[in-house]
Amino acid sequence: MIRVLVADDHPVVRQGLRTFLDLQEDLEVVGEAADGAEAVAMAGALTPDVVLLDLRMPVLDGLGALREMAALGLGARVIVLTSVSDGQDVAPAMRSGAAGFLYKDVEPAALAQAVRSVHGGQVVLAPEAAEAVLSQPPGGKDHGSAAGTVAVLTDREREVLALIASGRSNREIARHLVVAEKTVKTHVSNVLMKLGVQDRTQAALYAVRHGLA
Repeated sequence: MIRVLVADDHPVVRQGLRTFLDLQEDLEVVGEAADGAEAVAMAGALTPDVVLLDLRMPVLDGLGALREMAALGLGARVIVLTSVSDGQDVAPAMRSGAAGFLYKDVEPAALAQAVRSVHGGQVVLAPEAAEAVLSQPPGGKDHGSAAGTVAVLTDREREVLALIASGRSNREIARHLVVAEKTVKTHVSNVLMKLGVQDRTQAALYAVRHGLA
């Protein structure tokens, strides 16, 4: 069972998400937070697997909540779920620890699948969010090589990176490339090392920003 915390300042949104997610056999809403500070506190107390986090909330906004959860070392995977279509929010959210960025017009079934995917270690970006990140000029402040230059990857490593960015697991990548899963793990390790990133989330963000996804 995947435990979900919903953080949104609108009661009707929280109730709607709870009603739908609780209908899924493998998902359970364990709490609802009405602001960012409450979201951080409940994430620490309830230890959810996934947090659905609005960006525009009182007391502490979504980005602030993301940073506090990261600073506290909370293990929950966070999907930003917002109605604000400002593309400038996407990259800061991903840099602050989000594993996904979706808009509230997402289809319910797609949202449920996104929760499952993020819980499984994958990265989920709405197409508009991916385009927003890609449209921003890369800078040395972001993960990856300095001055916005693209790391030198082999053709196979670029292929693996694109598959990581599409949310594929190592097993799925191995199946797609018709190679052993152990070989894929080696490629993934090499990709992370060359990009100078810590995990698949950062690698996927790098791929999107540099047009490799």
